[in-house]
This record gives sequence, structure tokens and C-alpha cells, in this order.
Amino acid sequence: MTTPVDAQAVAALDPELLRQAANGLKGLAADSRCRSGFVDNPVLSSILAPAADRYIVAADQNTLFERLAVLEGKGYRTGVEYVGEEARNSAEVDEVVSEYHELISRHEKAGLELPTQLGFDLSNVGSLISPRTAAENCEALLRGAGAQGMGILISMERSSFVDDILRVFAGLAGKHDNVALTLQAHLHRTESDLDAVLPLGRKVRLVKGVYNEPADVALARGPELNERYARILERILDAGNPVAVATQDAVLLDLLDSRGLLGRVEEMEMLHGVRPALLKSYKDRGISCRVATVYGTNWWLHLIHRLAEYPPNVLVALADLAEPERVRFGSEY
Repeated sequence: MTTPVDAQAVAALDPELLRQAANGLKGLAADSRCRSGFVDNPVLSSILAPAADRYIVAADQNTLFERLAVLEGKGYRTGVEYVGEEARNSAEVDEVVSEYHELISRHEKAGLELPTQLGFDLSNVGSLISPRTAAENCEALLRGAGAQGMGILISMERSSFVDDILRVFAGLAGKHDNVALTLQAHLHRTESDLDAVLPLGRKVRLVKGVYNEPADVALARGPELNERYARILERILDAGNPVAVATQDAVLLDLLDSRGLLGRVEEMEMLHGVRPALLKSYKDRGISCRVATVYGTNWWLHLIHRLAEYPPNVLVALADLAEPERVRFGSEY
């Protein structure tokens, strides 16, 4: 199916109610009590696991690589992120960095035809300890990934982290051609940030933005944000940077398509489990498509953000809890 729930039913919902529901879900994602409760108490994760299985590709690397091969066999590029929260001490950072080094090492023997793209938040590789720590860890991973032709995508985080992310990226981009950056169209500052990012010549992944930001920092979702997204995308393309359109919004994609922008991008990207039939429709048109996969066990934030992006998906999650067999890996791709 191309939509997770009936479009007519969604249209009947009060837009203000949907907005408030999205904000409520984002509040749950950001609530440290929920995060701690999820990590410390396995009961919550065991109850919600059938709903998370729609979006989380695997719990471990063994299953991950098996499933990457399935997606590749269906004609998709793949991306991988080890799911987790902001790492706040050296032990947590070391665990994440080691996981990525192991991913790089195992990738060489995984039998994939195309190199997968790795992605992570800088806060997961040390930026909350210091930007220098994150930069050093990221640089070591870039060297290892580069030897196998793999790219590394630095994710964008909440607005208070953006300055540090841009500084680290700029330092890495001058030395590594396999580093890429995510930009959020909803942030008011992004169009001016392009002045510093585009001359570096690296790949840009353009998203709408998922974090709950105040109105003086970011636009809410709607036609104005879609227009801004299109404007930013056109500017990136005109500068000659490789660019990935990363959105599951069919209305936005129709807008970009009507303006001839989709035919100019390097690829389209959607998160695994979110509107797979829609991504397939673009792949079938000959557009290069990437499935961004997430694996691991600390998936509270990822699951709640997927629901917040489209609150009617809460109904899908409840149905998945009632009938776990609804989720069959790769069936809709």
C-alpha cells in the first residue's frame, strides 16, 4: 500500500489535533524519563518490539547484513545507522565507535555489490564530550570506510548542536571526499548555512527536520516548508553538489517532481519501513533509491520519531502489536 492508513480518514482529522499529537510524540521522544525507562527496563522494549520491527531492520550485525543483501537484490542502495541515544560518557562513545569499526570490517566480507553508506549523529561519537573527540573518531571511521569506497553521512541534530556539527564537518570535508552532511530545511538558518557548506563540494542529504523547535528557530510542516525545501534543493543542485532527497512526504515529492528537480538529484532516500511502496514507485521509474536502515536495540527515539512524523501511524503501530505477523521484512519493496 502507498499510504500507511486510509487517506480519507486522515483528511477528516483536525489538522490542529494532528499537530498537537506530533508535538506530544516528540515530547515523549525527548523525555529523559522515557529514555531511561526504556534502557533500564526490558519490559517496555519487549512490549513495543512488534511495532518497532516495522522500522528497525535488525538487532545485530549478522541479521543486518543478510537483510542489506535482500534490499540490494531488489535494486536499492543501502544506508546503515546503529541506533542509539546521545552518548554522554567515554564508555558509551567507545561502544558506538567500536560498533562502526566492526561494521566497516565486516562489510568487506559481506558480499554486497555496492558499498553501503554509514550514518550517525556526532553526539553518538563524542561531541558531547568535545567536538574534537567527535572529529577524531569520525576521521578514523572515514579512513576505514574510504578504503572500501564507503561514504559516511553526518546526521543533523537539534538546533543547539548545529554550530559544532558544521565546524566538525568543515574540518573533515577538506581532507575526506567520502564525508557527507545532513541539512534540515525547517531551520531558519539553513539557507544562510549553505554559504559555508556548498563550497566544500561534498554530498548533502536534505531532510525536512524532525526535532521539535520553537517558531523563531524553525518552520512547522506545511506548504511554506515544502516551498523552502524546494528552494534549498534547487540551490544545492545549481551549486553542483551531489544531493540526496530524503523525505517520505508524497506531497513534497510531487512538488519537486513537477519542477523537474527529482531528475537532477543523485538519489532519493527513505527510512526503512516508512512508505516502502512509494519508494518502489520511484525506483521503478529509474530513479536511484536508497533505503536508510537502522539496527540495534536502543530504538525508543527512532520509533517515536517515526510516529511523530505522521501521527496516524500510531494506529499502524497498535495494529502491529495486535498482529505481529503483519510485518514481513522486504515484502513491500
